[in-house]
Amino acid sequence: MKPYFLKIFFVVLSLITSVAYCQRAGTTVVLNVDLANDTISRHIYGQFAEHLGHCIYGGIWVGPNSSIPNTRGIRNDLVAALKRIKIPNLRWPGGCFADEYHWMDGIGPREKRPKMVNTHWGGVVEDNGFGTNEFLDLCDQLGTEPYICGNLGSGSVEEMSKWVEYIASDGESPMANLRKQNGREKPWKVKFWGVGNENWGCGGNMTAEFYADQYRRYATYCRDYGTNRLFKIAGGPSSGDLNWMETLMKNIPGRMMAGISLHHYTVPRTWSDKGSATQFDEAEYFATLEKALRMNDLIKQHSSVMDRYDPANKVGLMVDEWGNWYNVEPGTNPGFLYQQNTLRDAITAALNLNIFNNSCKRVKMANIAQMVNVLQAMILTDGPKMVLTPTYLVYELYAVHHDAVQIPVAVNSENYEFGGRAVPAISASASEDADGRINLTLVNVDPLRERVVTCDIRGISATTSTGKVLTAQEISSHNTFESPNSVATKKFDGHSVRNNVLTVRMPAKSVAAIELR
Repeated sequence: MKPYFLKIFFVVLSLITSVAYCQRAGTTVVLNVDLANDTISRHIYGQFAEHLGHCIYGGIWVGPNSSIPNTRGIRNDLVAALKRIKIPNLRWPGGCFADEYHWMDGIGPREKRPKMVNTHWGGVVEDNGFGTNEFLDLCDQLGTEPYICGNLGSGSVEEMSKWVEYIASDGESPMANLRKQNGREKPWKVKFWGVGNENWGCGGNMTAEFYADQYRRYATYCRDYGTNRLFKIAGGPSSGDLNWMETLMKNIPGRMMAGISLHHYTVPRTWSDKGSATQFDEAEYFATLEKALRMNDLIKQHSSVMDRYDPANKVGLMVDEWGNWYNVEPGTNPGFLYQQNTLRDAITAALNLNIFNNSCKRVKMANIAQMVNVLQAMILTDGPKMVLTPTYLVYELYAVHHDAVQIPVAVNSENYEFGGRAVPAISASASEDADGRINLTLVNVDPLRERVVTCDIRGISATTSTGKVLTAQEISSHNTFESPNSVATKKFDGHSVRNNVLTVRMPAKSVAAIELR
């Protein structure tokens, strides 16, 4: 038998035995280390910061004269916390705000910058104190890659083109000289560039055909300067709008578009009454799980459209807005989208990250909404106080997957049932890092029952396991400024390896990360 056919034979044999193994009773997982091939981009763990509520002002930016410890106006405690989870990229300035943001209002001496009204978010005055130079300083402090979303909705081709020039040009040019006048001699490296945001809605209420034409026009003038090469991202569909995806894939040449975005939020109830972030029963918890798991179907559906036009996977699917969206906390500005963050949010974040990891052949970026004080945030602040949320702790656990090789997993899960409906109780993803360590992340969504998971390890010999687990007393448990550790990560000993089989006793309502050697 020729080597090529031998390889196919063993791949098929491995898949058949994986299926047979998964037909055993209970929850079983097969880790096909021998079939590992695709890389989980670290950019799946990206963040999003919009000029919305207290995300920027008070969350990130306090100003250089603040009594809150800062470096050039940026909070030191925030930077330290985000560096611990190794955020790979940060999307800014929006969101809906991006398509009413005029970047030249946010450069130069802060006391001379013009003010504007943030018509999208609360009708508050935006003083433009945090602009391009401040954002790129933040990215430098974090050691993360900037992802700038340009204004296609109310801006001009010239405006967007000059923004790229201001940032990246190292030659003798009006915008490069303006940057130097503003205190930055060398150009910045900015790879990721979004050409508009949600242009089917707040970004202009455009048709897909009109936006595709506008994208081609704007993208033409977003140029490469020196060694800076732009990764241009088109404003893609909302949730299940396959026509928008089809139209863009058909009408925008692949050479002009490196990525296309997808936005999808999990809303437990309805858009008019989304439900409370902290006060919910098991029925609403179950509904949240069902809606969060829809992400898997959406990625499959949109990938299927993309595959017809881009079978080589050259255009990345960028899920650059996602997360749980609830009613705002009582007594807060409805336009500020401030919500608490519970163990429920940790569970759904882990579910989505497992989906992205397992879809990494097509999904190249994801940005949870949002990083600080808005929606499903990593961090909440109140003046000098700061607290890390359960979602932050999931990102800390999952950092082991950054740029690791994805291991295909075959999961045969028992169901978690409620009200005559069912979802899989166990979710999993796995990867192999550059040092040969196998990292498995598991979620048990069942709020009441421990689940025993049996994992068959194929293609590598594993003899030891170590782990961490994230859980709490209640599914609604959350961290506050007064009680910052109600939800915490702890050492996990409920697992063992024998004869290349890992057995894990997953506590109810938990997320676990296990390292195999």
